[in-house]
Amino acid sequence: MKVTLQHLSSAILVSAMALPTAGQTPPAATGNGPDPVQLSAPALPTAAQPASSPTPGTRAVEQLLGFTDSDVKFNLRDLMEILRDRRHEGWVLAAYPDPKTGHPLIGAGFSLDLPAREHPQPDPLNTHPFLEPSSAELWQAAGLDAGRLHAILDQYDDRLAAWSKKGFRKRIKTLTPQITGEEATLLLRVSAIQAIYNAKGYCRDFDGLTASQQMALSQLVYQMGVNLQEFGQFLDLINNNSGSVATAATPLLRTAGAADPDYWKTVQQSLVQSQWARLYRSRAVSVIAMLDPQYVDGPRIAEQRVGAMLRPVVVHRRTGRSAASRELASGHSSKGRAGGKGRSTKLHPQRKRRT
Repeated sequence: MKVTLQHLSSAILVSAMALPTAGQTPPAATGNGPDPVQLSAPALPTAAQPASSPTPGTRAVEQLLGFTDSDVKFNLRDLMEILRDRRHEGWVLAAYPDPKTGHPLIGAGFSLDLPAREHPQPDPLNTHPFLEPSSAELWQAAGLDAGRLHAILDQYDDRLAAWSKKGFRKRIKTLTPQITGEEATLLLRVSAIQAIYNAKGYCRDFDGLTASQQMALSQLVYQMGVNLQEFGQFLDLINNNSGSVATAATPLLRTAGAADPDYWKTVQQSLVQSQWARLYRSRAVSVIAMLDPQYVDGPRIAEQRVGAMLRPVVVHRRTGRSAASRELASGHSSKGRAGGKGRSTKLHPQRKRRT
């Protein structure tokens, strides 16, 4: 018997009936209660039934499918609801271009064309590896047919050539769905589990974080992927590399204290000063606030504290208009300009976070 992606995806297909559809918000869950959307790792071949060696991508998918509720302190469904919220990643059921790279995304920012990649662990005190399977492997692990992925990518290439990236994005709301809401949820789930798994690779004592802190770090990984490695100051702080000597046996949270408010303010400040926080202020406020060890006692208060530290990005407008043109402009109604929406600053991280 061979271990194939079809075998690996069977558990996810069984769970599809239990997933909430797009737009539905499940009841709030506390602690680490049971999650009806449970993935089960498939049985591996026995010694009497030898199989060909699985590829690195297949092994990565096996580990992702082995996720259980006890691996994190928060409820995975809560993280998924945040990631598919239109105020955050968005929810598009047809392939659309990443606003920066132009590469295809779908659902809540699931990248459709990423290759498998090596992601070495640079921290000698963290034995947890990173998992970076290809988009095609994650697609099949979610139980979706590989042929459909190829067809979606072919249609995407044709549209991008005909419309250009800018024209394509203008048509996002009019695109005919290429996957269902349930299928997009399956893709989101396996991507969120990958983010959780890799979050442990970035933080030595991930298990010592509070539920909200684990969720915050998982969101950062989902949004930025390998680019999170560039947040050196933040990673040094959460791994205790900026002060006293740390060891694998005495990680940061056991030396600095998980509830030390001054320490966590320093951690938060390291993100507040980043370009990501300035460009994507709304999302950054909600994520950075979750790092507060007292977040669960007052989420709004925690967000207000972060919002006071994080100033909105300054928009520089063109100057040099003639006095006559300014006078003419002032004579027109400003109702549309005052009441209109500003340019979207959504970050579709599954692609953007990985480039």
